[in-house]
Amino acid sequence: MSHKYHFDVTMACSGCSGAIERVLKKQDGIANYNVSLENQTVDVETDKDYDSIYNVIQKTGKKINGGKVVS
Repeated sequence: MSHKYHFDVTMACSGCSGAIERVLKKQDGIANYNVSLENQTVDVETDKDYDSIYNVIQKTGKKINGGKVVS
């Protein structure tokens, strides 16, 4: 079953957003993702649970200010 998650993440530059894109790209089970430096957001569509995606983003060292399950 596919889930959609939204995260508010502090990113200072394109290197920050690029780091998140690289770790998401390497993950199995992610159907789609969007990292927006301008909006400071990360949206992910995946079969994985919320905590797994949260932990993947957190491992980049970026601050997650909030997150929610969209569907």
